[in-house]
Amino acid sequence: MLRAIEWAVLGICSTAAIVYGVRRHRPARSGPWLWLAGAVVASAAGDVLTALGRPGVAELFFYGMFVLVAGGLLQLTRIGAILVDRARLIDLLALTCSALLVVWVFVIGDAGRIGDISGAYVIGALLLLAVVVRVLVAVGRNVSATLLVIGAVGVLVSDIVQPLWPGRLSESGFVVLYVAWGAAAVHPSMVRLTEPAVPRPAPWRGRWAALLGLAVATPPVVLLVEAVQGTVGDGVVIAVAGAITLLLTITRLTDSVTLNGLALKRERGLRQASAALVAAADTAAVDEAVRAAITQLMPPDAVRETEFALDGRELTREAAPGPPSRSWWRGEPEPDRATLVCPLWLEPLDVARPSGGALILVGRRETLSATRDTLEVLAAQAALALERIALVEAVGRRDSDLYLRTVIQNSADIMVVIDDDLRIRYASPSLRELLGGDELPPLTTLGDLAHPDDRHQLRRAFEGSGDGVVFCSLVRADGSQVLIEATYRDLREDRLVRGFVVTMRDFTRGHERDERLPHGVNVDELPARVNRRSARHKFRY
Repeated sequence: MLRAIEWAVLGICSTAAIVYGVRRHRPARSGPWLWLAGAVVASAAGDVLTALGRPGVAELFFYGMFVLVAGGLLQLTRIGAILVDRARLIDLLALTCSALLVVWVFVIGDAGRIGDISGAYVIGALLLLAVVVRVLVAVGRNVSATLLVIGAVGVLVSDIVQPLWPGRLSESGFVVLYVAWGAAAVHPSMVRLTEPAVPRPAPWRGRWAALLGLAVATPPVVLLVEAVQGTVGDGVVIAVAGAITLLLTITRLTDSVTLNGLALKRERGLRQASAALVAAADTAAVDEAVRAAITQLMPPDAVRETEFALDGRELTREAAPGPPSRSWWRGEPEPDRATLVCPLWLEPLDVARPSGGALILVGRRETLSATRDTLEVLAAQAALALERIALVEAVGRRDSDLYLRTVIQNSADIMVVIDDDLRIRYASPSLRELLGGDELPPLTTLGDLAHPDDRHQLRRAFEGSGDGVVFCSLVRADGSQVLIEATYRDLREDRLVRGFVVTMRDFTRGHERDERLPHGVNVDELPARVNRRSARHKFRY
């Protein structure tokens, strides 16, 4: 009775440790660890029943333990987990199952025991150890995976040693199982075993196909051998092994079909997105095409928020050694929520877009990890589309300038394009002829050419928005002044102009001095000219 209490306490403590580890570290998927907790409960129940003298019922719990452990470890090999290449694992399990069937039929026999050792327990422990070792090889240096291997080794050793030398020492392997698996769940490295990763389909190679075919063909061959010998004594074992092998093969083929379908869906989505991005004429069309592609590429409700940012100055991160990453996680990812940042890279230049920008998605981390490569390609295509649009606008602006210069080259009117700060971006040759000087210095403003008394009204005229007319005096190279009429149009919102277009003409040419200006204003009644005329009369000798 005391031994039964000890096993019950060990099982409860180990299960509690696994549940505590799941609640504390919050792995991406808690299902595999809960399966392992159920396996520990089943094993502890079997040990308690064995201590109470109920070995027949205890065997059922031990068999259930192997089923739960297999389910939990196979959950670690799901698409999106750290072990993404479970095709190789399924092939090895199918081959191992067929090999163990041959050993059972032709070595162990109907008794189901090798001497005093239970063949069923040894086979189950071997399968458990094979799966755990495969996980350890896939994840590398990981404390939780190592502890899982230690627990599986303890079960195998106890199954072999206990029938030969019964006692507490031979049962210590089960104690190792409880302690090691509880510690594996408590250690922080347990999170990495279910951490999402990008699935990479394994190529279908001939040797693996041959091994899988051999595994499927083994149960019928064994059944045929026994039938030819006259008596089928292991029909149940052959049927179970055949069913397991067939189930593994169907799972293998289903995974291949699923991965192929996902690849085709991503390819079709990227092809349609490329066509939409090529046809996009502005940034709004690029944004719409990117969002439509995400809707098609991602499962429903997988992405909670999508942001297509064109300015990447706030998206920079600390430099990391090695080549720059195509994407990264922002902040600390949570099990059900993460933020993926895909910067706008120019393909095939392999450089960041000069003006920055990124595609930012918030959603389930497992789904974002599985489609991370596709999202990076989509961001690169969007970057190319944006740069193409910018180049087309630049070429259009250049052609527009060339056309404008050709049209107004010999025009008597003066054409000037200025920015918000009155800086002259373009001036027709007739301006130089009017002022009688050389080429305008760089960064010259319209205020620099006007008389100081007229600069204030120039700035006030261009401070607002809309079109208008302004009269002012320009200072020639010889110091004389010329009154001009400047008609301006506000084209700052035009993507090809981005400024004011000013048409100026010499108002005094062809006009009498006392001729009335538009709106009833006399030439000599302009404030600047009145002030200058008053000053000349005041200081005249």
